[in-house]
Formats: sequence, structure tokens, C-alpha cells
Amino acid sequence: MDTILLTLGFILCIVGIVGSFLPVLPGPVASWVGLLLLYLTDKVQNNYWVLGATLIVTITISILDYVIPAQGTKKFGGSKYGIWGTNIGLVVGLFIPPFGFILGPFVGAFVGELLYNSNDKKGALKAAIGSFIGFIVSTFMKVIVCLSFTLWFVYVAWKTFL
Repeated sequence: MDTILLTLGFILCIVGIVGSFLPVLPGPVASWVGLLLLYLTDKVQNNYWVLGATLIVTITISILDYVIPAQGTKKFGGSKYGIWGTNIGLVVGLFIPPFGFILGPFVGAFVGELLYNSNDKKGALKAAIGSFIGFIVSTFMKVIVCLSFTLWFVYVAWKTFL
């Protein structure tokens, strides 16, 4: 049973890292569940402090993931169309390597803002920049958290099982 929990936990940590980039996957939540599965094994001693602290970080990051891009767009004068455009642009950009991942959110936010107000191209560009900055900050934050959870998982698993 430990092998199954360990394998599923590690897979969830990797899914968490990938989910940091994809808006459809809850990256930090998946990584935290991976940690939980590690601590549910028989050989790893339960550490409620680690699980509690990482759960608080996960909840905080999950909330900030929605707040930061919206605040970036709002700060630069954008609308919800810009936020939706950022997310749609990200998904479309994933299929256009190598720079689609970076350019997709920006172009999506710009197009979204143009759909909202087609007369204000300068305002749409400014809002797209704000939305893009918010997206980059939010993604970076999630990647750091998920990588940290994965490294902790590997450290504890290595120390315990090898």
C-alpha cells in the first residue's frame, strides 16, 4: 500500500507543477494532496505541523491565484474581458510552441480588452500589460510553491524509504 500511496503522491506533485501553468488544473492543491498521501504511508511519521502549514500556504496561494491577475488588470485599467482573454490566450498559446505560452496570455488580454472597448487601443494595451504581469506573478508564485512541495516530498520519501 505504501508503494501505491508514494507513487500516486509523487504523480500528484508533478501534476501540481504542470497545473501551475495550466488554469484548468489546481496546481498547489494537487501538490498538497501528494504530500498528504506521503504522510498517509505507514513508514512516514505523521507531522501535522507540516501538513497544516502547507495547507494554509495552499489555501492562500489558491485565493491569490484569482486575486492577483484581477488586481493587475484592474490596476492598469482593464476589465473582466481582459482576464478571460488572458486565460483563453494561455490555453491557445500552449499549442503554439515555443513562445505561445508567453505571448498567448498577453495577446488574449489585448483581444479581450478590444472586444470590451474597440475604440481604445492604448487602454487595451495597458490593460493587457497589467493582466499579463498579474498572470506572470501568479504563475511564478504557484510554481515556487509546487516545486517546494515536490522537493519536500522527495526529501522525506528519500530519507524514509531508502
